[in-house]
Amino acid sequence: MVDSVKKPTFEEIRPGVKTPAKDTILTPRFYTTDFEEMSQMDISANEDELRAILEEFRVDYNRHHFVRDEEFEQSWDKISGEERRLFIEFLERSCTAEFSGFLLYKELGRRLKDKSPVLAECFTLMSRDEARHAGFLNKAMSDFNLQLDLGFLTKSKKYTFFKPKFIFYATYLSEKIGYWRYITIYRHLEKHPEDRIYPIFRFFENWCQDENRHGDFFDAIMQAQPQNLNDWKAKLWCRFFLLSVFATMYLNDLQRSGFYASIGLDAREYDIEVIEKTNETASRVFPVMLDVNDPEFYNRLDTCVENNVKLTQIAESNAPGVVKFFQKLPLYVSIGWQFLRLYLMKPIDVASQVPAVR
Repeated sequence: MVDSVKKPTFEEIRPGVKTPAKDTILTPRFYTTDFEEMSQMDISANEDELRAILEEFRVDYNRHHFVRDEEFEQSWDKISGEERRLFIEFLERSCTAEFSGFLLYKELGRRLKDKSPVLAECFTLMSRDEARHAGFLNKAMSDFNLQLDLGFLTKSKKYTFFKPKFIFYATYLSEKIGYWRYITIYRHLEKHPEDRIYPIFRFFENWCQDENRHGDFFDAIMQAQPQNLNDWKAKLWCRFFLLSVFATMYLNDLQRSGFYASIGLDAREYDIEVIEKTNETASRVFPVMLDVNDPEFYNRLDTCVENNVKLTQIAESNAPGVVKFFQKLPLYVSIGWQFLRLYLMKPIDVASQVPAVR
């Protein structure tokens, strides 16, 4: 008698097609923006750098990179139970985030084609990269007998509107933190190949260079729009987006620490390293950094993580809805208070730092 492998069950739209994860404050978002305002941007102050980045995009360094090899052609039943569920969630979240970038960049490329051809081509070529990433991740999900219907996702997902300058803040940080996430995992598994449970991690070194180039593009756009970086409002907004991106990653990853443990990483230590590297990288363009070396920063995030665990337990309980509401309310208030205190922590003014920081 052969022991059956315990496999987690997921809701499916139809056989083999996973129902997308429900939208929450922590799930990857789809974005839209004011395309007319974007098309009227003056990039002349930094056009030479943007054209140089465009030439890099045209070279397409990774055009032959995302090709599955024979290592994928095997049964993956050895990844089972909770480890399998968490790994599928990792693939889904990553695929959704990459596909979100593809949709936004593709639409920007289409809308800007006539009025800003340099930006339009850059966005179109970045959408090419994101499509490859999303497709590669979705194909990986099929090794676990599931996939996402990306067409259904396009129509069913809620879209968040951001003005162009907020799109720049958010996507710059998304691309740069993506770089540090991928390269940190890659370097760890390069030293500890015994922890590489699935071959997709071998692709992360080249993959993260796409993220890095995309981040450099948004860096160059922001440098061409200095009014979005050099006043007191910019400092407040940069603090907000830094905190939002860092906190979202931290809460998500510690909630799924079992996935990181399966590849030999401590989720908290991993996130701290990624946050510190991204914070330092962002200081090359943002006017402020968060003081992530202050112990208060992670202590307050840890309180949010604890509250989030309790919220999940309440949601999964059999208590009546009204009881759940009153059980959750003080936890939501606590999380809101922690975020407010985190936001009000004194940031580091980049201009006051030694030149080496920039």
